[in-house]
Amino acid sequence: MAASEKKLSYEQAREELAEIVESLEDGSATLEESLKLWERGEELAKICQEWLDGAKKKIEAAKKGAE
Repeated sequence: MAASEKKLSYEQAREELAEIVESLEDGSATLEESLKLWERGEELAKICQEWLDGAKKKIEAAKKGAE
């Protein structure tokens, strides 16, 4: 993953991913374009998951600290 992608916020990655899904669903892209969109979507989904995993760890740590 490129360093610039690490700087994407969860919201930015999610928004771009939603745009990609919409593009793929409308069916107007060529096969080659669709494959590129799919690959980018996979990258963005991974970024979103990393943000969510990080948030979950913070919540779990806060819960442990409150006990």
